[in-house]
Amino acid sequence: MSAHPIAVVPVRAGVLPAGSAEVVAEALSLGDATVLLIGSQLGSAAAELAGVASGVQLAEVGDFAPARWAAALTNVVADASVVLLPASPDGRDLAARLAAAVGRPLVANAMEISEDHAIVVSHGGRVQHEVRPSGPFVATLQPGGRGVERGPAEVVGAANVHLPIDDGIADPEVAEVEPPDATTMDLAESPRIVGGGAGLMVGAGADDPVDRRFTQLTAIGEAIGASMGATRVVTDAGWVSHDRQIGTTGVVVDPDLYLAFGISGAVQHTAGLGHPEHIISVNTDPHCPMMAMADLAVVADANATLDELAKLLGVTSLA
Repeated sequence: MSAHPIAVVPVRAGVLPAGSAEVVAEALSLGDATVLLIGSQLGSAAAELAGVASGVQLAEVGDFAPARWAAALTNVVADASVVLLPASPDGRDLAARLAAAVGRPLVANAMEISEDHAIVVSHGGRVQHEVRPSGPFVATLQPGGRGVERGPAEVVGAANVHLPIDDGIADPEVAEVEPPDATTMDLAESPRIVGGGAGLMVGAGADDPVDRRFTQLTAIGEAIGASMGATRVVTDAGWVSHDRQIGTTGVVVDPDLYLAFGISGAVQHTAGLGHPEHIISVNTDPHCPMMAMADLAVVADANATLDELAKLLGVTSLA
């Protein structure tokens, strides 16, 4: 069977979800792929794929409605060998419904996808295994794992397609949309991240336990609209849950701003950082890899720096 993959990207108000460019690039690498953006204000979203795709299809269908969208997409994806979506919150929601609607297996959280198999990560990114579905399948691609090399930023050609939406299909009704909570939001979606490493564990004791330090780091992050993350040595020690682990064996991120406290910069960590626009690193070792990557490298004790930041930001509840 000749490859005919399709990338389906759900879009809210013109904003592409995390991992969209990677899904498009992965689909195009498999063969003569179709790229379909579905949602609202798709023209501006299509422009963000310049250098990745030369042409896309646009299905302007309004606000996110995964059950109705899945029903409308069944005919569109009927002949596709692989249907790829980003493993963003909306992508995961739509992928499961779409797989059920077309009666195909769902391969979730893949790092690599081909026409007949996928490499899937599990157990907090510490385990990779190959999945070989017996036929066409739906898959979600983990954001940040593949990366994208953009070509010349040419204008993306766009063709509007009509998808009949059945309003009789029930979808959850949105009562209110609140801004994301930086302390709980998915690290892959976080535009700002404060990261803590082994340096925050140095000198810990009864008077200054490690869990206090990461409670403090979380509070400081919340004060500046940033999510808290950590290195593998911290999560393996049990001080922070593995869903907060940043790196190739954890969550792959791509924030606008990354503040690293006491992080030396092991390769599995830095390889999972994506390409932050700005990096600030605080470490006593001026020659460690994290300091070399930083736009601003502060040679100082990370714990003492956090204490001063807490005072400046009025963060007092650290017990």
